[in-house]
Amino acid sequence: MTDLLDAAGPGAPGHGPRRQNRSQEPKKKKTARNVLFFFLGLFVIAALVATFFVAKLASDFNSGAQTITKEKVFPKEDSRPAPASTGAKNILLLGSDSRGDGVDMAEGGQASDQRSDTMMWVHIPANRKNVTMMSIMRDTWVDIPGFGEAKINAAMAYGGVPLVVQTLEGMFQNRIDHVAIVDFEGFKAITDALGGVTVPVTVPFTTSHGNHTFAAGPQKMNGDQALAFVRERYSFADGDYQRVRNQQLFLKAVMNTVLTPATLTNPMKISELVGQVSPYISVDESLDAGTLGALALSLRDVRSANVISFTLPNLGTGTSADGQSIVIKDDAAVQGIADALTKDSLVSYLSQNGLG
Repeated sequence: MTDLLDAAGPGAPGHGPRRQNRSQEPKKKKTARNVLFFFLGLFVIAALVATFFVAKLASDFNSGAQTITKEKVFPKEDSRPAPASTGAKNILLLGSDSRGDGVDMAEGGQASDQRSDTMMWVHIPANRKNVTMMSIMRDTWVDIPGFGEAKINAAMAYGGVPLVVQTLEGMFQNRIDHVAIVDFEGFKAITDALGGVTVPVTVPFTTSHGNHTFAAGPQKMNGDQALAFVRERYSFADGDYQRVRNQQLFLKAVMNTVLTPATLTNPMKISELVGQVSPYISVDESLDAGTLGALALSLRDVRSANVISFTLPNLGTGTSADGQSIVIKDDAAVQGIADALTKDSLVSYLSQNGLG
């Protein structure tokens, strides 16, 4: 009130200025209120669109990906390590070289003649500052519970996915929280959905069928090229060793592409990526869209530089007593990694030992 009187001036009539300002004040309030409602409306619309978009992504993933029941993924609880007390998570990623293999591994979960061409232990620490991917050579000679020594890849034939999990949990004395099986055809779908992926090729080669040639240096690949790149092993003197390294290069390149504003702020690209890739993925029933979404949110500050990949150290190749060509595991490295996983200090261990 004092402000109004001051604005009217000392010689103004007693009521005139007040009536004039009162008549203007509702207009100002009304304008401010309209502006406020406008922005609130935009916020509500944006929130509704975002909610619908996230719900659609979740629906697309849950309906596209194949779900594997707990009994067909994990061994009996009494044979397993306890969940990590630190909050860290471990995910076993199995790669299959054809859609048929992936379906058999996922649906049956039983002993079969199927093999997993790719085996990666993905570790996500409690602080969510990085992601570590450890590749395990499929010919690694290990102790398979109930069957004795054999190539780790044989665990699938002896006891399906649960025996693979039990074998790895026994090696590293840590629990695997989730399992995902990815068909190699999914690599093709990922690449095409992203509009191509640039991979830093370290070893130039031409595929054994002669359909694709890869020069050394950065190569932008389409889906067909990416699939040929991650599959090839016959063109290399060390076979699977280089194939594993190429698969790591490809996955790192995918993350370089996904973890950028150009992708993360493009709803259409994200939707296309989820829609095209989910049919090539099989996951345990606890790894649904909600769990993945929460995990992704917790990793929102991770960038490609924070993704570390390495191959489980070994002592080279050898021959088993029954004449098989095998990869001899490095028991000291296995124990060191097991201890680091337990302490949630894997990144420090890798740095100290020149890995990753």
